[in-house]
Amino acid sequence: MRARVRAVPPPWVALAGAAAAIALASAAAYGQDESPAAQGKRLFTEQGCYGCHTVGKMGTAIAPDLSHVGSKYTETSLRGWLREPKAQKPRAHMPKIEMTEKEAQGLAAYLASLK
Repeated sequence: MRARVRAVPPPWVALAGAAAAIALASAAAYGQDESPAAQGKRLFTEQGCYGCHTVGKMGTAIAPDLSHVGSKYTETSLRGWLREPKAQKPRAHMPKIEMTEKEAQGLAAYLASLK
């Protein structure tokens, strides 16, 4: 009688499967289906913008309150501010924050929604 040998997949197969699952979960968790404003709100929180700014009751009042910034500025002007604060106002204290164009669009959409 011959013994049956069970084939064991190499370890990298399990790792590849786990990596794919994590990537799919991350894509879902990080808003592939979110609106730009929802992505911007998430970024506002994740990037710590509330460390200087307030929105409603959340944040620190070191920099301007952004609770109604969307009633004063357009999404386009807010995106310009986010990309190059010193170009908008040379004496601005806000540092230039490294972000992708998609992140700037999302943050600007969120800020423009605050009316």
